[in-house]
Amino acid sequence: MGWTTRPSVRSRALTSLIATCLLGALSATVAATPASAADNEGVGYKITPGQTVNSQARARDWLGSYVVNGKHVFCVSFQLKAPGSAEKYKPGDELLDKWGQKLPDDIAANISYLLLRYGGTQDNAEAAALAHLLHSWTSKPRSDADLKPNLKPEEIGYDIQGALGKLKAQHSDAATVLEKMTKDAEANRGPWTTAIAPPKEDQHIGTADEWTISVKNAKGKGISGVPVKLTPSNATVDGGETTKPASTSTTKAEKTTTVKTGEDGTVTVKVTPTGEQPKLASSLSAPADRPYVQFPLQTGVQKVVSTGGEKELKAQGVAVVSKPGKVQVTKVDAKTGKGIAGAALRITAKDKSAAALGQDGKPLNGADGKPAVVTTEGENGTVTVENLLTPQEICVVEVNAPPGYTNAFDPKNPPSACGEVKPGETLALKVANTPNEVPRTIPAGDRPVAMMQGTVENTASTAGILGVGALALLGSVMVGVAARRSSRR
Repeated sequence: MGWTTRPSVRSRALTSLIATCLLGALSATVAATPASAADNEGVGYKITPGQTVNSQARARDWLGSYVVNGKHVFCVSFQLKAPGSAEKYKPGDELLDKWGQKLPDDIAANISYLLLRYGGTQDNAEAAALAHLLHSWTSKPRSDADLKPNLKPEEIGYDIQGALGKLKAQHSDAATVLEKMTKDAEANRGPWTTAIAPPKEDQHIGTADEWTISVKNAKGKGISGVPVKLTPSNATVDGGETTKPASTSTTKAEKTTTVKTGEDGTVTVKVTPTGEQPKLASSLSAPADRPYVQFPLQTGVQKVVSTGGEKELKAQGVAVVSKPGKVQVTKVDAKTGKGIAGAALRITAKDKSAAALGQDGKPLNGADGKPAVVTTEGENGTVTVENLLTPQEICVVEVNAPPGYTNAFDPKNPPSACGEVKPGETLALKVANTPNEVPRTIPAGDRPVAMMQGTVENTASTAGILGVGALALLGSVMVGVAARRSSRR
């Protein structure tokens, strides 16, 4: 259903206006052109002739709103004096019928709903239909005796069928709206309920997920077209707009957005957590269980029922943000199992190329734009990376081999280890390096030359390399000299 346009903030002060008229859209100023010449008659239709009261024939009856202190109101005490444009009212009590009897729960709920839904209408047909229903429910004759034309204004009931016949004959559009309005009230009256459903799965900071807001009527059926104001906490809502603080204090502005329920009475929005315990609060105007009247200060004037009969419904949803995880990397010697300090490793995603994600959902990149590098430390050769988004598959990939472990290092296929980081847990990964080994013998010419065994670094200085060459050359010269001496003997 579509909602009649009216101000977003409606007055709820019961002291503002109330007679035996229903107050519609308290904060709406008079904008429509009255359908009657009377200054105090607002939006609606007149029907002719009027109902005979106190044995006096009347030219017409007014079905519509009245303008009181610049506001449109609807009256319920049929045939009492219509309120003047400057009429004063005081707070009253629960709305009763003209005979002082309590209204049935369903009728009271219908009235509250129609005031919320149509109270601010500027449509003549809607205003006339609403006024007819209000009189039908609050001044319904208890028997035919209440319709005798000689009864006084405070005694006579509302001739429902007579007025309906005139409305159909003279204003068919109002009669059509009347039928629609009656069904609308029966289907959507209160009490309403509302709820917010966060995602079933844990959310992640920086990652949007869907939240669903629902509004249901007394029968548990969804209500469409209901404006719902959303205020997030530790989160943002797609399409949210910043509102000004309520005062000039240091209160921070809140991001809010207003959405409308769909045909099924629900609306889904995407919420992105920005911190722990993201929350989403909602508020909406709903029909009260029962409307309340305001009484005129002077006697004999109709009462009004205030749109203060509406109430604010609130709901709140809280999502669970997945707890961050850790990864502890240990670098060890493949033969001895001892830790290796000084090993540089990248923290990557499962593909060993992209960066792993932090708890805030952002990639863990270094200054060079590549996945961050960590270095093992201490005797155990470990390093710990905290505040990782969970769950996620991550890998640690060796960047460069530490000194003494370069021979077995293949830069095209560096040592690595992978695993899943789970919420609140520490993933232990171990990367092993094979130590360098010097060959047992190194061939020199035709003869093997015995060498010392042991682990050495796979590096050599230029001077060292030249020294080895000089020794080889000198050996060659000495062998030639010895050969010549032998031939002379």
